Amino acid sequence: MTAPIAIIMGSQSDWDTMRHAAETLDALGIAAETRIVSAHRTPDRLFAFAKGAKATGYKVIIAGAGGAAHLPGMTAALTELPVFGVPVESKTLKGLDSLYSIVQMPAGIPVGTLAIGKAGAINAALLAAAVLALADPALSDRLAAWRKAQSDAVAERPEDKA
Repeated sequence: MTAPIAIIMGSQSDWDTMRHAAETLDALGIAAETRIVSAHRTPDRLFAFAKGAKATGYKVIIAGAGGAAHLPGMTAALTELPVFGVPVESKTLKGLDSLYSIVQMPAGIPVGTLAIGKAGAINAALLAAAVLALADPALSDRLAAWRKAQSDAVAERPEDKA
């Protein structure tokens, strides 16, 4: 069986950000496959991946991209599956270029757009897990436990440093 989630990115350098999505899914016990699928450098690979993603067995796609960041939108245009876009921080514009590219999709081609960088990658994984948890009570329980652990880790009062 294919993993239910595909994590795709435009280049190897995007892995520094996208690995946080993979690590979060792993912590929740969710299998994911990772691939480099560039909208600009490997368009044939992108078309084949996106057109075949549903038939392959994926349920959700997490797409990370920097710079022009066309990967999430092009993927969403080619598949019925939910696509969550993660803007990867760029050197030139600190990821704002990526964010603006992903968030400005035209009506009818939805891409769930997350925060720039690590936080966005983690949250994309959590959103993907929430989608899958709708039909998987065991995963729903794991996700609830993960969120509770997050809440429990927040101190109620600041430490007295005096």
